[in-house]
Amino acid sequence: MTEYDDLRALFVNCTLKRSPGVSHTDGLIEVSRRIMEKQRVEVEVIRAIDHDIATGVWPDMTEHGWETDEWPAIQEKVMAADVLVIAGPIWLGDNSSVTKKVIERLYGNSSILNEHGQYAYYGRVGGCLITGNEDGVKHCAMNVLYSLQHLGYTVPPQADAGWIGEAGPGPSYLDPGSGGPDNDFTNRNTTFMTWNLLHLARMLKDAGGVPAHGNQRSEWDAGCRFDFENPEYR
Repeated sequence: MTEYDDLRALFVNCTLKRSPGVSHTDGLIEVSRRIMEKQRVEVEVIRAIDHDIATGVWPDMTEHGWETDEWPAIQEKVMAADVLVIAGPIWLGDNSSVTKKVIERLYGNSSILNEHGQYAYYGRVGGCLITGNEDGVKHCAMNVLYSLQHLGYTVPPQADAGWIGEAGPGPSYLDPGSGGPDNDFTNRNTTFMTWNLLHLARMLKDAGGVPAHGNQRSEWDAGCRFDFENPEYR
C-alpha cells in the first residue's frame, strides 16, 4: 500500500474570525485533516487572521514601510509543505478579504527560484475548501485554484470542495440543524479532494518534482529557448 507518512500538509484558514471564535471553515478543514492524519501525514492548520500579516506583494513587508509582518514565518511553513489547502468563507459571493491577502502574499514569493531554476512552488500540490451560507462556491474555488496553478502549484483533479446552506441568511456549516457535517455531497467531494491531493503529492515527491526542462526561468534568462522559435527572427 502507498505510504504518505513523509508528506506535510498545510491548511490556511482564511476565516474572518479570530481564535477562539467558532470557524465554520475550520469544521470542514477537520474532515480533510482527519483523513490525512489517518495516513500519518504531518498536518498543520493556520488561522491567518490570528497573525499580523501585512498587506503587499513583497516577501517581507517590513522592508517596505510596515512595522511588523508575520508572513515570512508563515511562508517558511508554506515552503516546507508538500500540500497547501487554502480554505475560506464566501462573502458577497466572493472569497474573503483574508483569502485574497494570503494569495497576494503567496504571489509575493512566486519569483523565487528553486535549485533547478524553476519557480519555487513547483513540485507542490494545491487545493481549496469553501464554506458559506450563500452561493459562490464554484466561483471562489475557480479563483483560488487558478491563482495556485499560476504561482506554480500543481492542481489535481477535483481539488476543491465546499458547503453552502440555503441562499440568503441561514445556518452555516457547524450550526445546529444545518446538515453540513452530514451532507453526503460535501463529504464525498472533500474526501476525493483529499485523496487526490495526497496521490499527486506522492507522485511528484517520488519523481523529484516537475521535470526541469522547458520551464527553467534561470535557463531562459541565460538565453536557452527550449525549442521556441520566433518566426520574426528567422
